[in-house]
This record gives sequence, C-alpha cells and structure tokens, in this order.
Amino acid sequence: MDQIQHKFIEVQGLKHHVAEIGSGPNVVVFLHGFPEIWYSWRHQMLAVAEAGFRALAPDFRGYGLSDPPLEPEKASFSDLIEDLAALLDAVGIDKVFLVAKDFGAFPAYSFSLLHQERVQGIVTLGIPYRPLSGPPAGYHDPLPEGFYISRWQEPGRAEADFGRLDAKTVVRNTYILFSRSEIPIAAENQEIMDIVDPSTPLPPWFTEGDLEEYGSLYRKSGFRTALQVPYRSFKEDLGITDVIIKVPALLVMGEKDYVLKFPGTEEYIRSGKVKELIPQLEIVFSPEGTHFIQEQSPDEVNQLILGFLKKHI
Repeated sequence: MDQIQHKFIEVQGLKHHVAEIGSGPNVVVFLHGFPEIWYSWRHQMLAVAEAGFRALAPDFRGYGLSDPPLEPEKASFSDLIEDLAALLDAVGIDKVFLVAKDFGAFPAYSFSLLHQERVQGIVTLGIPYRPLSGPPAGYHDPLPEGFYISRWQEPGRAEADFGRLDAKTVVRNTYILFSRSEIPIAAENQEIMDIVDPSTPLPPWFTEGDLEEYGSLYRKSGFRTALQVPYRSFKEDLGITDVIIKVPALLVMGEKDYVLKFPGTEEYIRSGKVKELIPQLEIVFSPEGTHFIQEQSPDEVNQLILGFLKKHI
C-alpha cells in the first residue's frame, strides 16, 4: 500500500484528494460508492498498475480527505460529473477507463454520455445501468417504509441515527448490512443502524485495520454530503436526452449482492434488457460475490477488470 501516492488537486474551488499509482498512456479512474472511499480500490489499483496502467482514485467531494462543498445539502450528481471532467483536465488526461462501484456507476455512465470521446470503456460493480432520472429512484416504491434508502432520504432521520454513533461504528454497521444478501429494511419503530447487533463480527475479508482506515476518513468528512449524494439526488435530471451508452462496458454482479433483490433488478439484468441501453455490455455473475466483491474477492475482480482493459486498449 505504501506504493500508492496521495495528492490534493484543486477542482472547482475544492481540494480533492486523489490516490495514484502507476504510469503509462492508459489511465484507469476508480470511482467509489458508499460507505466507501479511495481505499476501497486498494487491491485493484495495485493490480492495474502492475499490468502497466496508471490508476487514479479520487475521493468524491465531501468524502474522505476531499473538501466538502460549502452547502452539502445542495450537492448533486452534476457536481461529481463536473469534478471528474475538471480533475482530468487538471492532470492533463484526455481519455480514461472508468471503474465504478455502487452509486459511482451513476457519474461514470453519465460522464460517458456527456463526454463520450473521453471514455475508453466502463466497468461497474454492483449496480446495473439505468438513466439517473429514470427507474432507479423507483426501486423502493414496492418496498416497506423501513427500506434503508427511503429512511436515508428523509431529512434529518439518518443524521439522527448516525449521530448516536461514532463514524467507525456507522461504517462497520453499514458494511455488515450491505454484505448480506437481503435488502436492509428496518422495522417500523427501528432505525437502520439498530438492525445490526453490536456483537456481529465483520465480514472475514474486512479487517479491523480496514475498518480503522474507513473510520478515520469518515471522521474527517462526516456523512452530510454522503447522504445528499447519492441518496437524496436520485431523481436529479441531468438534461440528457440520448441515454444509450456507446462505449464498451462490463457489469460484474455478485450472486449474493442484496441489490439483486431490488424489485425487477435481477430480471432486468438476466433477461438482457439492460443491453438495450448498453449494446456493448458484457455481464459476469460471481457465484459467491456480495456487494463488496472488489474487497471480498480481489483476485477474481482484478482478473475481470484487466481482461476488459486489455481487450479495449
């Protein structure tokens, strides 16, 4: 991990933390999800750098070591997309591969729609493509009131829930919840953080050292921006009319990823309907994979990513 370098780059008036390793003309930018951070990509960054690629992993604005926006409650996916374009300009990179996890898939795909000439290909983990202002916001409609996204979209509720705990415990509980194969849903008079019994062990692939790393980064940033983007921004309209992805793409889904339980999601992927929006899409299912497959099974994911990158250089 010591080989990974860290820098701060001013983008749109905010200092963005960027982890970087490797060199060469082909660049891979890794975009994290929640409750993740650049560190989520540690295994993949080392692998692609060893294979001759340059790897960058920024912390989104308001996450980890990157500056928060002045008004976190007004942060948007548009900000993340514009930050990415400005970041690439700042470091003099014209074209990249994007590898994204969880909600990071939304800015990745949206960036390719707005800047197709700058994207060589996209790999996403855990989230199939749908236009940002389209069906994803409706995933929770048939689900109970205690569905975690519904709860976290309610102003003040998650803030109160998280605020009872330190940042490390919030990350711990969320990692445990999101590692399961069932959608996190609280009872009527229960908060999301209370679903996890304090005695529940961490997933075997996630160490106390990993948790400490995440905890320290979220202690710095807090969760204000993270609750706004993604959870309170899913219905954002980016003004994009042509929503067909025209670059090569790879979707990696774990068979035990709770996202597959979102109504209609598994059928949407397995039926091939998702390919109507991404004609050049490859789909790989990992039998034991959970929502954190890149940390759970790094060798498997590294091989899939490298195979895709080498095919589309």
